[in-house]
Amino acid sequence: NFFSGNMVRCTHPIISAKMRKASAVTPLPKRIRPRDRIKAPKKKLRAAREVVEEVLGFAPYERRLMELLKVGREKRALRFAKRRLGTHQMAKKKREQLTETLRKMRTKK
Repeated sequence: NFFSGNMVRCTHPIISAKMRKASAVTPLPKRIRPRDRIKAPKKKLRAAREVVEEVLGFAPYERRLMELLKVGREKRALRFAKRRLGTHQMAKKKREQLTETLRKMRTKK
């Protein structure tokens, strides 16, 4: 009985559905977002972004992030990036990208 409380917990949807005597539900395929499409390695896109970054430099928020990283305030930089970019994942990615850029700049000098 489902309501008796002695049912075994199961994480697999088909098995748990059978245990509850219901029909199995096929999960919908994950929707591809535009930002996920950009993640795919594209040589031309990567080259174009590098040229744009080289010519135009960094955005003001990126410059501030780099200053925070130079001083050694990584956690503060992450919080700042999260505010500007919207999601934790994107903020971590941007922080890693700018850390790598700073490392390259140090080795060039």
